[in-house]
Amino acid sequence: MTADLLCMGEPMLEFNQLPLQADGTRHYLEGHGGDTSNAAIAAARQGARVGYITALGIDMPGDSFMALWERERVDVSTVIRTDRWQTGVYFVTHDERGHHFLHYRANSAAAMYTPADLPERAIASARMFYVSGISQGISTTATDAVFAAIDMARRNGVQVAYDTNYRPRLWPPARAAAVIHAAMAQVDWALPGVDDVAALTGLTDPDAILDFYLRLGPQVVVLKMGESGAYLATPHRRVRIPRHEVHVIDATGAGDTFCGSFLARILSGDDPEAAARYASVAAALKCTGYGAVAPIPRAAEVLAAIRGEG
Repeated sequence: MTADLLCMGEPMLEFNQLPLQADGTRHYLEGHGGDTSNAAIAAARQGARVGYITALGIDMPGDSFMALWERERVDVSTVIRTDRWQTGVYFVTHDERGHHFLHYRANSAAAMYTPADLPERAIASARMFYVSGISQGISTTATDAVFAAIDMARRNGVQVAYDTNYRPRLWPPARAAAVIHAAMAQVDWALPGVDDVAALTGLTDPDAILDFYLRLGPQVVVLKMGESGAYLATPHRRVRIPRHEVHVIDATGAGDTFCGSFLARILSGDDPEAAARYASVAAALKCTGYGAVAPIPRAAEVLAAIRGEG
């Protein structure tokens, strides 16, 4: 399969904390995570032809991801398997302040990915290439690999989309800002998160944030603002995208669902505003269940919610 949307990054096996049992025991739901993998699955569930670039260990978590992507119709022809490194895992816990992550990813197979591993032919044949700050923050070789992949995409007329997705445990804000914004200067679609931007730039005013990212060069910026919805900007127009009201159970992966759904709708021919409104509903529906992947809605569910049937 030739992918229209080719994503790159670090998949991680997920263990998501469930509510405390009456006897005081605690259970965890096994699932799948990793921001760009979540986005790839979200895009595939909206009908896009999606592929994924990464490296996995020859281990149980790696086997689980290969089976997941096969079920989700995400092309794995550009996934490397290695017995030198393991696939990363992480835990999600919940309290009154929201959800929190504990990652075990040092020297993961994805973090050991290098520019020499890149599948240039697959990148050149895609319509859009998607990465994030995490894709670059996991290691210096991954940073270089993403820059090389963006260069390959641009040389071949492939659009590039980028989500900031800053994780302070991966790298300090000054280095992250330098790398992320150097990448953002080369993309077509910027998908920053409001909390990421505050850490990277100190900016908190939404219009100032949009100004900042438009000046870097992207033609479309979609600022993800969580419970405040999203804010879409081009050099000529700005529009607020309201959140879709749901009962939130677990917001893990909501931003990834937004990105994947948004890019899928762009590739299907939607204008940016329509795509963002669709993605806002998809991201909200994802929050109605536990885990980063299992609750991601399919197109029929999103369309039903938009029509007021869900």
